[in-house]
Amino acid sequence: MSGRVIHTGQALVDVVLEVPGLPTRGGNVNASSYTRYAGGAVSILVAAARTGAAAVHAGAHGTGPNGDLVRAALAGEGVAVSSAPVEGEDTGICVVQVEPTAERTFITTYGAERRITVESLATSAPVPGDLVCVTGYSLYAPTRDPLLEWLEGLAEGVDLVLDPGAALADLPEVAARLLSLTDVWTSNAQEATELTGVADVEAACAAVAGHLPPGATVVVRDGPEGCFVRVDGETTYVPGYPQRPLDTNGAGDAHTGVLCAERALGTPWLEAARRANAAGAIKVTRRGPATAPTRTEVDDFLRRQA
Repeated sequence: MSGRVIHTGQALVDVVLEVPGLPTRGGNVNASSYTRYAGGAVSILVAAARTGAAAVHAGAHGTGPNGDLVRAALAGEGVAVSSAPVEGEDTGICVVQVEPTAERTFITTYGAERRITVESLATSAPVPGDLVCVTGYSLYAPTRDPLLEWLEGLAEGVDLVLDPGAALADLPEVAARLLSLTDVWTSNAQEATELTGVADVEAACAAVAGHLPPGATVVVRDGPEGCFVRVDGETTYVPGYPQRPLDTNGAGDAHTGVLCAERALGTPWLEAARRANAAGAIKVTRRGPATAPTRTEVDDFLRRQA
């Protein structure tokens, strides 16, 4: 049987504004468009589901219109929601400002997505072969303590996949506790450098492994250039597929979702990374965070690259 991709992180609503540039402090800028999307953990779960893996959201979600949007987006992709809605509180938002270069800037609120408990996470019932995804942003209170308590009780054979985000560097003591549980690290180059102090991407990939338990796998993305993968003590470069970007918001999430889904389906690491690189390349040509390609679209894309 194939494993499942279970995500414990925050499913939010992205309020996306396309702007000509960020305003100066106290200034104003007019946006050319405004769109609401289900984002955050939704982007990773959608990518996993479109790849063909069983996907489950174990995080919390609210009872208002934002929570409704999140649940509808997940249901539309066949992603299961394991816990009941948080009564009396809505899911939070992330305001995303996208510039013409496709660079994006975020402002995030807290809402029902932060109301997890050990019991609510346990409704996902992970078993050996499943991959449990964790974001470093969950290390902030109030999600930190229940999450770590639950993770420390995971069964042998359940792989913990850490997508550190920018938060990990701010919380060294808590981060060390999470790193000691991590089976798979997947990040961008900057996040790997923040952990290790090593600027070279390939060397940083190897250095990350020194912070993880023996035998852990490390994947470090290098933007459109692809990624480095460290498995069984060997670091390998997996080339990317540079594209003219339209919207980079969610590209890393597409990569992570496809990577995890391929592993859940039994794909070897280097091939999983190649397919994740292709998915990220396709995603940056599309607007919106949860716009990862399907398995067939990745197949077609790779066929054209041959």
